[in-house]
Amino acid sequence: MEKPLLIASDIDGTLLSPLAELTARTLAALRRAAADGVPVVLASGRPPRWIPPVARPAGLTGYAVCSNGAVIYDIGKDEVVEVRGRLEPVQLIDYAKELERAIPDCRFAAERVGRRAVDPEIHNYVYETGYRNPWGDGEGFSVPRAETLGHPAVKLLVRQQDMTSDEMAEAARTVLGEAVDITYSSNSGLIELAAPGMTKGSGLGWVTERLNVPAERVVAFGDMPNDIDMLKWAGHGVAMANAHPALLDVADETTAPNSEDGVAQVLERWF
Repeated sequence: MEKPLLIASDIDGTLLSPLAELTARTLAALRRAAADGVPVVLASGRPPRWIPPVARPAGLTGYAVCSNGAVIYDIGKDEVVEVRGRLEPVQLIDYAKELERAIPDCRFAAERVGRRAVDPEIHNYVYETGYRNPWGDGEGFSVPRAETLGHPAVKLLVRQQDMTSDEMAEAARTVLGEAVDITYSSNSGLIELAAPGMTKGSGLGWVTERLNVPAERVVAFGDMPNDIDMLKWAGHGVAMANAHPALLDVADETTAPNSEDGVAQVLERWF
């Protein structure tokens, strides 16, 4: 691939080390790219409020594709500039009923978005009793199921600690089909549902259209099934060596794992 005009990267398991840090080598590569005028777009399942702690050390102030493509966030302005897809309460309730049948004893949480990364006018993240966040239970609001499902959400999270995410996704697809996008960014018993067509790839398409960058001049990095569409969409899709097997099957290239600065190793060809 010739020198990219835009870099897109997943965060967890890709850009960050196993200690959830930006290493000196990765930071240096990102800063050289930015100094060369090449935008770096974070593309993540994370909500907007989890983007600034990663963007700030790297000096990133442009767009971020959040919630697996459902939300476009302007980091520098702290502004949600586009909500590309929401699940309405009637959909959330219907999906929850079907999922209870396919995945017994599952629990639900919902991601909502306002005008900023953290919007005091809404509860950005709510979860029902019994839901356990695989990344820890230190944030959000515990509410009854009716409240969890009772407002529009950009993402419905489904948790079953006794199953893998692979198993959950397969079960969910048998009852929901293509009515909703089903993916996951961890294999620890958590799947993520979004409106149809909400993927990191489609979110990046929104960004690159506005920046006038063709997809074939984009290099994208990822490690989990929620990155598949992004790697297939980009001109050059790079999977981490620590990636899920499904990603290795579609990538144009496999780089070193995130424990060895795999993203930086590729970027150093050009920057």
